[in-house]
Amino acid sequence: MSQARSLSDYAQAILTARVYDVAEETALDAMPRLSERLGRSVLLKREDLQPVFSFKIRGAYNKVVLLPEEARRRGVICASAGNHAQGVALAAKKLGIKATIVMPLTTPAIKVESVRRLGGNAVLHGDAFDEAYAKARELEKAEGLTFVHPFDDPDVIAGQGTVGLEVLRQHPDRIEAIFVPIGGGGLASGIAAFVKFLSPTTKVIGVEPVGAASMAAAITQDQIVTLNQVDLFADGVAVRRTGEETFRLCRELLDEIITVDIDGMCAAIKDIFDDTRAVAEPSGALSLAGLKIYAERKGADTGSLIAINSGANLNFDRLRTIADRAEVGEHREALLAVTLPERPGAYRGFIRTLQGRGITEFNYRYADASTPAQIFAGIALNRGEAEKNELIARLKSEGYPVLDLSENEMAKEHVRYMVGGRAPGLTDELIYRFQFPERPGALLTFLESLAPEWNISLFHYRNHGADYGRILAGIQVAPGARDQLKERLDALGYPYWDETDNPAYRLFLSGDYEAAAK
Repeated sequence: MSQARSLSDYAQAILTARVYDVAEETALDAMPRLSERLGRSVLLKREDLQPVFSFKIRGAYNKVVLLPEEARRRGVICASAGNHAQGVALAAKKLGIKATIVMPLTTPAIKVESVRRLGGNAVLHGDAFDEAYAKARELEKAEGLTFVHPFDDPDVIAGQGTVGLEVLRQHPDRIEAIFVPIGGGGLASGIAAFVKFLSPTTKVIGVEPVGAASMAAAITQDQIVTLNQVDLFADGVAVRRTGEETFRLCRELLDEIITVDIDGMCAAIKDIFDDTRAVAEPSGALSLAGLKIYAERKGADTGSLIAINSGANLNFDRLRTIADRAEVGEHREALLAVTLPERPGAYRGFIRTLQGRGITEFNYRYADASTPAQIFAGIALNRGEAEKNELIARLKSEGYPVLDLSENEMAKEHVRYMVGGRAPGLTDELIYRFQFPERPGALLTFLESLAPEWNISLFHYRNHGADYGRILAGIQVAPGARDQLKERLDALGYPYWDETDNPAYRLFLSGDYEAAAK
């Protein structure tokens, strides 16, 4: 990395960036429904309208167009599973340059086909980005190619910064804050560099997923850190380690970083659809989800709030998962575990207690006459969190034991589809939640990593259109072998979470109801 650029250097680089050979100046759209609901002026920068449906074309093209002629002749290479790949392929095609794109084997076919359609040489390697990245660096040296980094490069950052240039030109009135999604930090760095140079009182706020907050972790610890694992729901920003230059700029220029959960992203995707009829990818809606958190806590109106919709490269199959989660994210649905006496009339009494509220989900399976009925219920809400708390208080006052599962990831991803699966007498069962690469052989690799004497006692998988699968598995392991199990799971390399003590498992899937009820 060359000597660090100043804000004035970046401002000049952004003003002279060559992005408009391929990129569009995208619209800054008002969001009237959300603005009315929040009592704030909310606008959306529509980078989903770019030719590759993502802002990534800006930085990729600016980097490639600035290469010396000799480097152009040798060609370029990058590692990416999505938006950056398409940006580099399009930039190379425009300039007549050979482009090699290394993509994980788990990359959905639609993205691989898009790269090839744009003239890129798609090389599939490894199950995850880290392996693809290592392969790309190997090919870079072997073939004398120029590596186009997805975020940690001043020319890439300058290209992304043209988004900030457009925002300030398109909205001359007061802007209180601009909300930017962060993966590696290239977009946030570029926007912040330009905005803080021309309008230092305008806040620039980064937004990251709770499960992939590498920039927030780095700023908190005042050094770049590598996350052990990242949640892949917002795959466009699922970066384990931020860049050196992006860390320097974000630490210096960002006013704060807000983290958002999956439900919040799904609710923001719905907000974007309601106001624009566009469907954003999770990382594209991330900044709007952060804006909503900011607006709800801030209150006072001191200017417009602008969110960057960074992309719309979404597999259609993922819409069902997003729809399932959006209502919970908007606090329009409560997910409750409710215990009823196993006797005639109990359901009727419970429904009366709801006082006419709509039921969105109702799951139950008879166990035996002596075991209380355990209900998984979705209840429609009109007044959000306050109404949910009132409902829970009312149910408890009527004598119903209640557990709020609205924020329980395992319950929302798996248990709601498995109610009734208790297994009395089952011993030594451990429950784990996994993210498997969505490719043939992933399950077999998992099974072969286990010792032969360990029994699979529970398994749930539901395809949701991503390049990874979410799995819940029960494994019977004797207490003396549990350290060995952990060693094997760590060596396997699939992200996993121990859910054995999760109350949703205890209530609906464990054979030991008495322990669950305590």
